[in-house]
Amino acid sequence: SFAVPASDLGRRISLEFDGVFRNSIVWVNGHYLGTEPSGYNGFQYDISDYLHYDGQPNVIAVRVDATMEEGWFYEGAGIYRHVWLTKTAPVHVAPNGTFVTTQLAGSAATLTAQTTLLNGSATAQTVDVVQDVVDAAGQTVATGPVSHVRLAGAGQHEVNVRIPVAGAHLWSLETPYLYTLVTRVRQGGQVVDEYKTRFGMRTIRFDANEGFFLNGKHVKITGTNNHQDHAGVGTAIPDALQEWRLRQLKAFGCNAYRTSHNPPTPELLDLCDRLGMLVIDENRLMGITQNNLGELKRLMVRDRNHPSVISWSIGNEEWAIEGNAFGARIGATMQAFAKTVDSTRAITVAMSGGWGQGTSTVIDVMGYNYIGQGDTDAQHAKFPNQPSWGTEEGSTHATRGIYVRDSARHYAAAYDQKPSPKFYSIEGGWQYYAARPYLAGMFIWTGFDYRGEPTPFGWPSITSYFGMLDLCGFPKDNVWYLKSWWTNQPVLHLLPHWNWPGREGQPIDVWAYSNCDEVELFLNKKSLGRKPMPRNAHLQWAVPYAPGTLEAVGYRQGRRIAADVVRTTGPAAAIALLPDKPAVQATREDVAVVTVQLTDQHRLPVPTANQEITFSLSGPGRIIGVGNGDPASLEPDRYVDTVPAFTARQYDATQLVPTGKVYVTRGSFELPPTLAGSRVTLFYQPIGREQVIYVNGHALTPQHLTAEQSPAAGFTLDAGLLKPGKNSIVFVATPLLKKQPWDVPNTLPGTIQVRTPAAAWKRKTFNGLAQVLVQSTQEAGEITLTAHAPGLKASVLKIKSVAAAPRPAN
Repeated sequence: SFAVPASDLGRRISLEFDGVFRNSIVWVNGHYLGTEPSGYNGFQYDISDYLHYDGQPNVIAVRVDATMEEGWFYEGAGIYRHVWLTKTAPVHVAPNGTFVTTQLAGSAATLTAQTTLLNGSATAQTVDVVQDVVDAAGQTVATGPVSHVRLAGAGQHEVNVRIPVAGAHLWSLETPYLYTLVTRVRQGGQVVDEYKTRFGMRTIRFDANEGFFLNGKHVKITGTNNHQDHAGVGTAIPDALQEWRLRQLKAFGCNAYRTSHNPPTPELLDLCDRLGMLVIDENRLMGITQNNLGELKRLMVRDRNHPSVISWSIGNEEWAIEGNAFGARIGATMQAFAKTVDSTRAITVAMSGGWGQGTSTVIDVMGYNYIGQGDTDAQHAKFPNQPSWGTEEGSTHATRGIYVRDSARHYAAAYDQKPSPKFYSIEGGWQYYAARPYLAGMFIWTGFDYRGEPTPFGWPSITSYFGMLDLCGFPKDNVWYLKSWWTNQPVLHLLPHWNWPGREGQPIDVWAYSNCDEVELFLNKKSLGRKPMPRNAHLQWAVPYAPGTLEAVGYRQGRRIAADVVRTTGPAAAIALLPDKPAVQATREDVAVVTVQLTDQHRLPVPTANQEITFSLSGPGRIIGVGNGDPASLEPDRYVDTVPAFTARQYDATQLVPTGKVYVTRGSFELPPTLAGSRVTLFYQPIGREQVIYVNGHALTPQHLTAEQSPAAGFTLDAGLLKPGKNSIVFVATPLLKKQPWDVPNTLPGTIQVRTPAAAWKRKTFNGLAQVLVQSTQEAGEITLTAHAPGLKASVLKIKSVAAAPRPAN
């Protein structure tokens, strides 16, 4: 709920949801606003006329129904993205009402700004519109001509202006430079509305033979697919954690992100703009109904100013249509429609079959899902003018830190292997795409593990095994293969770990990922040979196990440039807490990602340690989730109060017995074995003009309760009246007379709510690692996170919470 001051009367106030999963129904002050089926697209309602402006609280109610899924992966439920309350003057820029495009000629740019104005009043209005281009330093570098606009009552008007900009800075992967278009609406000499649009100046081009070009420079796409899911928080990923995830991807050379398979949260695209990450922005469902095309348009209008977005994807693996005439017709219609919304970007679709037919015959940029499903060379020969890329590749199965498949525990080995005869390994897939210039690049399936699709296993596995990073974002070994060939940094990585008790003298399969010219392997300082590194490949040795030190040294042009070491460790002796940053902003939204690592007595990370750790926190912060990346873990990700409720329909042997003019309702409710810290509340509803309530034979109040005494907050029941296990409750009431002839007397006496405090936060480490997500409050100070476990040296981490600047206006 929220209050609105009287001074806002006459303004237009809207409620904007970035995403609610799903089938949401929204009311304000009891007034029905609408229903939104999509769990991914944003939506808004003008609530101006439904509000109280006299200090009374305005109540928003949102009902969701996630019974039916939209995808085949974990999707969550409820309000999991931002909700905004926006206030404007009657004449204002429409939501997502600007579209900025640029034409470049050397260092000069001409900007075209298309702006939609709305008039929320019933009478005609005259306004002036002026637009400034502001650079990244906050300096105005260009100003457009003033537009004089007259809007009809309840009407809208589109303003188009061209603004020349000298000395333009281009947006690129290396220097993601952003400008802001500031649109001001003036009326009567006053600025009544200001709307800011961030954008970047860049050119994009797909070539059927040479791939993708950004600002005229060839860029090989090295991307990943990702669902919106993370350990501890599920789909409700805070913005700060979104940034951390993107940085994890960029660290191994990922330069592109496919929003599989739905519209993303807008803040993700803001981060891609700022960090320099290309994006395929994906629609959820293919179709040409008004609803289908409307959802596609909403996605495009919302996201069209993001320089990171280089292509719109209209669909993914629509098996029923992708290879036939239905797919060709539907794809062509959707693509033509999309071009009316934004003609500056290419349209793509991800196809897992039917290449050379159906949708693949009409789409701008062909998207291949898994090269084992067909022949990309044949498609290229048949459609020589059609650009193409790999929208999905890989789907390999790997469990972080596991090097011997353990089907009984549902763990796949982390060596890069073909997942099935028709699918390629990560290495095989990249070799295929790297060898073909006409393919613009590829998107690995997936960057991160996610809940659902636990191929090749089933329950109790609950997450996928496909990720280059696990559900926490801890890297699996395949990360270093990609980093070797997707970056220019010297890379050398050895696998597996070197803790193999009981296998002394037996051969261990040792791999090295590197982009060095040669790699030499040493066991306990004895050379096992130097090998040349084939391009886009890896090296292998069969090494008889002996405890100690396994070391690899990488050479380039004969000079040592990289090394990696794995050592045999002792048992876990201590806990280390490693934050991704030393301080958080006191915004209630910032997040510190804390790695929990178990080390031996020599402070070496123990890669096989699996022990339960208990966490506590004090200061201006809170733990919002824990995880460890174990795909078969059924431990809680969150520890929250449990709040079961017993309604009248759930009472044991509930009965309504008329005894003269008295009604008696009997019921019972269960309490946990220990009541320490529990709070039991009765939210009662009058069933008679007067009533007495008995709990375990004790009268709840010394006098009768009247129908007018029903408290919204309920009664907290005295612990002395309660007992573990079954408790009885009896309502004795005189009949409630009808206020109106058509009323039905209430016979439901209320609800018992039992609130049991959450258990202490805890999580097992998985192969030496776990993760704690710590979120700030709005208070500055020092956050203290403590981790302890029997037999291990405890760890205490201090994180500063610093006062933050106010959030800037749009």
